[in-house]
Amino acid sequence: MEHKHFKLAVIPGDGIGNEVINEGLRVIDHLARISDNSFSFEKDYFPWGCEYYLKHGKMMDEDGLDQIKNHDAIYFGAVGFPTVPDHISLWGLRIAICQGFDQWANIRPVEFLPGVESKLNHPGKEDLNWVLVRENTEGEYSGIGGRNFTGRGKGKEVAVQSSLFTEEGCERVIRYAFQLALKRKRKKVTSVTKSNAQQYGMVLWDEVFARVSKDFPEVETDQWLVDAMAAQFVLHPEELEVVVASNLIADILSDLGSALAGSLGIASSANLNPEGRYPSMFESVHGSAPDISGKGIANPIGAIGSAALMLENLGLADEASLINKAIRETTQEGVLTADIGGNNSTKEVTDTIISHLSKLYRSI
Repeated sequence: MEHKHFKLAVIPGDGIGNEVINEGLRVIDHLARISDNSFSFEKDYFPWGCEYYLKHGKMMDEDGLDQIKNHDAIYFGAVGFPTVPDHISLWGLRIAICQGFDQWANIRPVEFLPGVESKLNHPGKEDLNWVLVRENTEGEYSGIGGRNFTGRGKGKEVAVQSSLFTEEGCERVIRYAFQLALKRKRKKVTSVTKSNAQQYGMVLWDEVFARVSKDFPEVETDQWLVDAMAAQFVLHPEELEVVVASNLIADILSDLGSALAGSLGIASSANLNPEGRYPSMFESVHGSAPDISGKGIANPIGAIGSAALMLENLGLADEASLINKAIRETTQEGVLTADIGGNNSTKEVTDTIISHLSKLYRSI
């Protein structure tokens, strides 16, 4: 069997990002050890984040992208701390990487784990499983705009923030959603916009969606406005399979889905450059949570699930599946952190996942 060696750029970031990244690495390193040396990981750590900003006046090195562009993947913790304004920390690190490496497809699965009390009153919760496909480099997060007229006096400043929708950007992420739907049990794509109010960019999105859908006649489609879709998440989630939306809309809806499933702490995500021109980045959806940082109670499941997405992207789909099964067996057993109703520590949850992973691997 050919040995596969992967070089990872590890960016723990801020707050609990440092803690959950460590747990995810423990899991994949354990899997590598029991894999009969079929694959291995080399890690380069980068100390970028808010603490770095306070020392250097920037969130990452000026040549940061050059430093990590030749890695096979980026494993990211979290960004943000009260000492640095959120727009500075986000744009200086996470968005800088996503846009700089054209990671235009953000994938956020929504899964209802056994043993986790969800916030959704639905008779078939155990069967609910859908995925958000988020346009990740333009739309509402294009960064186009500015502030002016401070000289007019207090209370008279003007801010302009523009969204950017390109036909290319819309088509590639919509087409990706259809291709993803072809791999799922139910072949369905739902497009979400607010095109009744945003009559230019999102009408362009709707038109592209209609055109691309003709290339996939075997895929069921529907289109919703975001306010109605928010209600659909709560009232009829069984209708969801693959949901594709713009940067802001999918960002909000994915958090809603994860909250309904029990906690943002269990939510994983992947920032993909599907063409492979640059490395993709994998991160849990939750933030840096400075209020619980250092207490050993952060939920590692989101970061470990993101590590599974990373392995899948690296061609280790079977190993990724084993990690996801181990997560489900751990929550079914009732080994849970406080955010999902348990009293186990971060380490205890990871230890249990590793234990189940060993059993699952021996059984194949």
